[in-house]
Amino acid sequence: MTEPLRLGIAGLGTVGAGVVKIVRQKAALLAERSGRPVTISAVTARNRDKDRGVPLTDYAWEDDAVTLATRDDVDVFVELMGGSDGPAKAATEAALAAGKDVVTANKAMLAHHGQALAQLAEDNGAVLRFEAAVAGGIPVIKALTEGLAGNDITRVMGVMNGTCNYILTRMESGGLSYQQAFEEADKLGYLEADPELDVGGIDAGHKLSLLAAIAYGTQVAFDAVELEGIGKVSIDDIRQAADMGYKIKLLGVCRMTGRGLEQRMAPCLVPATSPLGQLDGGTNMVVIEGDQVGQIVMRGAGAGEGPTASAVMGDVLDIARGTRLSTFGQPASSLKPVTAARVATPAPYYLRMALVDKPGALAKVATALGDAGISINRMRQYDHASDAAPVLIVTHKTTRSALDVALGAMAGTGVVAGDPVALRIERV
Repeated sequence: MTEPLRLGIAGLGTVGAGVVKIVRQKAALLAERSGRPVTISAVTARNRDKDRGVPLTDYAWEDDAVTLATRDDVDVFVELMGGSDGPAKAATEAALAAGKDVVTANKAMLAHHGQALAQLAEDNGAVLRFEAAVAGGIPVIKALTEGLAGNDITRVMGVMNGTCNYILTRMESGGLSYQQAFEEADKLGYLEADPELDVGGIDAGHKLSLLAAIAYGTQVAFDAVELEGIGKVSIDDIRQAADMGYKIKLLGVCRMTGRGLEQRMAPCLVPATSPLGQLDGGTNMVVIEGDQVGQIVMRGAGAGEGPTASAVMGDVLDIARGTRLSTFGQPASSLKPVTAARVATPAPYYLRMALVDKPGALAKVATALGDAGISINRMRQYDHASDAAPVLIVTHKTTRSALDVALGAMAGTGVVAGDPVALRIERV
């Protein structure tokens, strides 16, 4: 096929401008690798006059994304505006309804509307691709849908938000409090306009729900993801975890069990010597475990102009080559509704609490754990100058539900000052 593949790009921020640069600067390479030219017909963004560091005068300008998505000279609508609803969703729906292929980096839109959009694409003979929506430049979607398609996936886990990994890394390397590291990340421009999307685990939870749908043939179920952010992690937790040979990461984990699909995004302790434990700064890592292939580890830049635009262009070139895949790796109509299961796989837990400095306090905590069927692996009590004594406990394997029973019992003893911090120790 020698006819050019014509793109319409909606959104000319960091990623959109990066896509335009690749199309302009690597035209010959793209044509050689796909067998046809890749061109841009038209673009749109909120501000027409902004300097984006790349010429746009060669392309038609549309003020409305829906109009762009349905132009006769657009074969592939590239949605890089963001947002779970609004113009991004309306334009994507318009493109798919018109039978046009769509490439998007919009994890929020797919996490909330993925099933309906996948069905719309298939009903109209269109393709919806989203490699850039998960882990930036790491080709994890392609790995799951293609390279590992012959495997039953036993577990998917990873660090999928570079901002959180940066904050936790800086707390350790700089001896910073959570608030100090948060403010540093904000000054560097790493945080979303709504920081809770990052530090609350929401952004990474969106990504996890998409990976789970592909891995287990289910409809996307972001509402079933157990979310816990990193706001309660202190520099004391960072140091004490390091003393025991662990690092703290905002870790996403999903697996299919006999009870249903477990999905959680929460801070965990991982061995410092593991690939996840050695992951520093804003880098992402995804670990996939399959029954035939064993464990696959993929590491790379999770955001930024080059890595994310690279992922967009990978999807564009697949379409240019004629590759037609279902959105989540199998027909949308065959994706199963999710039976959500709270994470019940036993694991050790790290507990940090402050106990009122009076006789019998520690015994009451130990009794609460024992009554819930939880045994103590190790325990440390630290010097203190206040009326509350810092205590660290590592349990043997237990379930989160049993731990919650124990924590509830501790709250009624009158010896625990404040809320304990409980972090799972994940096997990797």
